[in-house]
Amino acid sequence: MNTNPSNIMALTSNTSNKKETVCIFGTGDFGRALGYRMIQSGYSVVFGSRQAQTSSLIPKDAEVLSHAEAAQKAAIIIIAIPRQHYNFLTPLAEILHGKVLVDVSNNLKLNQYSQSNAEYLAQLIPGAKVVKAFNTVSAWALQSGPLDASRQVFVCGDDKKAKQIVMDIVRALGLTPLDQGSLLAAQEIENYPLQLFPMWKFPIFLSLGLTAFFFFYSLTRDVIYPYVYENKDFSFFIAISIPNRICPIVALILLALVYLPGVLAAIIQLYRGTKYSRFPDGLDKWMLCRKQLGLVALAFAFLHVLYTLIIPIRYYVRWRMNSGVLSQALNNRTDPFINTYGWLNDSYLALGILGFFLFVLLGITSLPSVSNSVNWREFRFVQSKLGYLTLILCTAHTLVYGGKQFLNVSSYRCLSVILLLMARER
Repeated sequence: MNTNPSNIMALTSNTSNKKETVCIFGTGDFGRALGYRMIQSGYSVVFGSRQAQTSSLIPKDAEVLSHAEAAQKAAIIIIAIPRQHYNFLTPLAEILHGKVLVDVSNNLKLNQYSQSNAEYLAQLIPGAKVVKAFNTVSAWALQSGPLDASRQVFVCGDDKKAKQIVMDIVRALGLTPLDQGSLLAAQEIENYPLQLFPMWKFPIFLSLGLTAFFFFYSLTRDVIYPYVYENKDFSFFIAISIPNRICPIVALILLALVYLPGVLAAIIQLYRGTKYSRFPDGLDKWMLCRKQLGLVALAFAFLHVLYTLIIPIRYYVRWRMNSGVLSQALNNRTDPFINTYGWLNDSYLALGILGFFLFVLLGITSLPSVSNSVNWREFRFVQSKLGYLTLILCTAHTLVYGGKQFLNVSSYRCLSVILLLMARER
């Protein structure tokens, strides 16, 4: 049994003001940034390098030694080097025995290796306690101070004490550790930085597809059709009118898609007679991105509000109002006030205001800083009960605004033209 004092250093968190010494293998950008941050947090840092000499890039309060000498000075060693250079650790296996090795490496491709870097490191140095951490934080964030987007640090490892020590270091650096379980989670953690908005892809692509579909439909209906069959140029509709028609449609569809998977999941559970069986993969992924769907829907609703607010200052709207007034004056005619239309107009505006207010409330409560301040029952009440109420109000707003227009044949003039052309071909 090895009785080297460097191997039996206490692996417990130091409760005194002076924190323990941490060794960092690697003097690259990330290693230096992490060392600088640790020195600021009160840790003593020693770098292990092939060239044991100081440099102007190394933090001035840090010490630079050979790998073997640096490893003997600390019980916690951060491996800030690429996986392909791990082989130099094999001769140091005796010195690294019993120490906490923190793997911070990332790969260039998703699932680049069949085995995660952290698992490979644990296999290479079987006597060490390997923990995966810090790979989701950039060197820039460590140097300039972590922002909300880069504050979370995923941590995983098989040794609970070693993992707790690393999580204490993460907290000391002003970051938020998230325990991801055993070292088997390292592969997923290493893939995370390589994914570009993993939970946002479906909502964004879906919203872009819906936007494109309704844009070309509205373009054909409101611009191309009048130009071809009525010789009227409404091309300026592309700037305001068409986007203001697309935004509420897409927002309402996406909001409905937020709550539809929950209904489908309930139906599946009732059909199967149990709630403990796994949902289909498509439905499972759909449910996981409901928050993103809701936020994208809120963005479209907000654009709809902005477009609506500028309607009175549009030249086309002012021209129509002035023309209407002038036409009544020239014809010595006054259009009577219709109380029903007044009710319908005010009702659809009131429903829109209430729906948008609750929509914004849903978006605010989905923020981590807000959702963490309420309990689960309160969060569920807002996101579920008020969410369905928001969907009802927004749907009612649309129906009251549309009225009987869906019964008007002119609303489907594009479809009528297509059917007419098909009939002629026959």
